[in-house]
Order: sequence, then C-alpha cells, then structure tokens
Amino acid sequence: MTDAGWDDCTEYHEAVRRAERVTRFGRAAITGTVGALGCALLALLALLAVAVLCAVAFIWVVMALNR
Repeated sequence: MTDAGWDDCTEYHEAVRRAERVTRFGRAAITGTVGALGCALLALLALLAVAVLCAVAFIWVVMALNR
C-alpha cells in the first residue's frame, strides 16, 4: 500500500483558487451595482432640485407680473 496521493492537494487548491476568483467577481459586481445605483440616485436628486428651482422661479415670475 502506497501513500503517493496522500499529500496531493492540487484539486483542493484549485477549488480554493476558483472560489476566491468567483468571490472577487461577486464583490466587484455588487460594488458596481451599488455604485451605479448611487449615481442614479444622485442624478435623480439633481433633477428634483432643478425641478424645484424651476417651479420657484416660475412662481416668482408669475407673482412679479401680477403686481
């Protein structure tokens, strides 16, 4: 009986490398998604601010014309 394959952990190490690679990819995908959602939220807030400023300016002009 030989123990030639007893210390052979190549498959284990390869599986660990694949798992680490998939984990890095998953974290990058999550980070990219959160970043894109953050940018979309900032753009939405900017559009909302512009809409509010336009509404205030419109009301100011209408009130100035009615004096």
